[in-house]
Amino acid sequence: MDTLSSEQRHRNMAAIRSKNTRPEMTVRRWLWKRGFRYRLNHRGLPGHPDLVLRKYRTCIFVNGCFWHGHHVSLTSQKGEENVQFENSDCCRIPKTNREFWINKIRRNKERDRETQRQLARMGWHCITVWECELKSKTRERTLLSLEYTLNMIYLQDHSTRLYTIPEDEQMMAAEGMSAD
Repeated sequence: MDTLSSEQRHRNMAAIRSKNTRPEMTVRRWLWKRGFRYRLNHRGLPGHPDLVLRKYRTCIFVNGCFWHGHHVSLTSQKGEENVQFENSDCCRIPKTNREFWINKIRRNKERDRETQRQLARMGWHCITVWECELKSKTRERTLLSLEYTLNMIYLQDHSTRLYTIPEDEQMMAAEGMSAD
């Protein structure tokens, strides 16, 4: 049972920020120190990604585990409104007002998937960094992995392709030229 009144709970939940959160600031500082430059909450892209690295054509979303239902399984029976769910280690559905929270998390997950589909159709790479991946035990591994992924994306998108000229074809510039 909740120890706070509904008004107190409402104020607490409303005070949670969506921008400049601690996990987001951790990722931003790490990337900036390593020379990655980005824009924040780009309004021209679907979903207003937390970080946009234009040079890498990459959007980074830093998601809170609770708000985006990290590893939470939400299943419903066909034709029924009864939803079964499984909590995860980093995300637990509250016991009070459970139906509201399940619907909210489901909508957030659907919106995240659709946003990433839209960005992919536009040619953007999407990376999601979860709050639980930035805990002290796994933070460095996660951020090194992010850095490695960004470098691989850059190399893949900007690699020079070697063009070879078949030997049986003459070069166009050499045609018709004489050595006189």
